Amino acid sequence: MEPGSVLALYTDGLIERGGNGSDDGLRRLTKALAALYRPDGTLDETGRALLADLVEPDTRDDATLLLARTRAVPEDDIATWQIPGDLAAVSKAREWTTRQLTAWGLNDLQFTTELIVSELVTNAIRYGRPPTELRLIRHGVLVCEVTDSSSTQPRLRRARATDEGGRGLFIVAQLAERWGCRHGQNRKTIWSEQPIERSP
Repeated sequence: MEPGSVLALYTDGLIERGGNGSDDGLRRLTKALAALYRPDGTLDETGRALLADLVEPDTRDDATLLLARTRAVPEDDIATWQIPGDLAAVSKAREWTTRQLTAWGLNDLQFTTELIVSELVTNAIRYGRPPTELRLIRHGVLVCEVTDSSSTQPRLRRARATDEGGRGLFIVAQLAERWGCRHGQNRKTIWSEQPIERSP
């Protein structure tokens, strides 16, 4: 989808009316969205107008609408590296991260991001499958993503004092404001998010 496109997610209660099928309702929704959407208006205004136009007052079904506008992160705010399947690559990943954060002027995030990168890249090399990719995204927050070709769901666990491993995701969870995992076709991405402090 092009940046600036509007995505409409809805329940069937919005498009099914009386005995008419969902195809007619979808055409009505599409036509109404094209007529009511204004690039200079808010999606909230558009959504309210759509609901007022499409939902009958005596309807017995729930009607839900979610509108979202797509945006693109500028290329200068994304850095991507392919990670070799060798644990020696972990130190290189930290170096790449430090250089990129310096270029972005995010020196205050270097220490925590290096730790996050170390843990995520190590886990991907040890437990995932190549190819492995490290990506940093600067867009209001700093996002660190590590993708590998395994679909195995990572587990957050608390290692005992005598355990040699098992602390990686626990460390990431402590350092990041948010973190998670998303799955794609034949791959998974572990991501973390850190706030970027703005100068006053």
